[in-house]
Amino acid sequence: MSDDPETLRQIEELSHDDRPLLVLDVDDVLLDFIRPFPRYLEGRGYKLNLDNFRLNGNIVELASGAPADTAQVAELIDAFFVAQSDWQTLTEGAAEALEFIGARAEIILLTAMPHRHRASRIAHLDALGFSYPLLTTEMAKGPAIERLRGPSMRPVAFVDDQPRNLASAMERVPDAHLFHLMADNSLRALIPPPPAGVHIVDDWREAAPKIASALGL
Repeated sequence: MSDDPETLRQIEELSHDDRPLLVLDVDDVLLDFIRPFPRYLEGRGYKLNLDNFRLNGNIVELASGAPADTAQVAELIDAFFVAQSDWQTLTEGAAEALEFIGARAEIILLTAMPHRHRASRIAHLDALGFSYPLLTTEMAKGPAIERLRGPSMRPVAFVDDQPRNLASAMERVPDAHLFHLMADNSLRALIPPPPAGVHIVDDWREAAPKIASALGL
């Protein structure tokens, strides 16, 4: 897996911290994505069919029923992130969980999105009271988590809704405590199961004490 140089540059800007580390995905972990996204699409003349957990091929024009091509899907997602503050709200229980964990651990947000949207996402999260450092990546997340941990063997936990990101973290930080959390659990049937050894949690109420225990808090 290659390192994203811009992500590494962002990591170098962080202050050194040797507390236990919690790395969090954002979309459908801290901010709802899959619930507001269909409403956004309808306003643009499209709808989302969730026959599988992919956006390409599942976004179709309302008028014709024709699938949006790859370029159209990319444009729709990009425009959604531009307008994210109008659509994306906090997932239930996230604020309370992070307040509980953040008192004794370092919390870093690691979101897979184009780097050009970083400033607007930081502003949106800050407005919601989530003033944790935010990193963007356009590549695999494992290298970033490895770099965030640094040379120490401090405990690391990582929460994501995408099995491939959890697999990437497992490859680069084999002793990380990995948690699969989805804002909408009804979609679990549409995705492959996460790798063996990943903790599957239904919501933040269940996740918070398990993360705290894994980090030795």
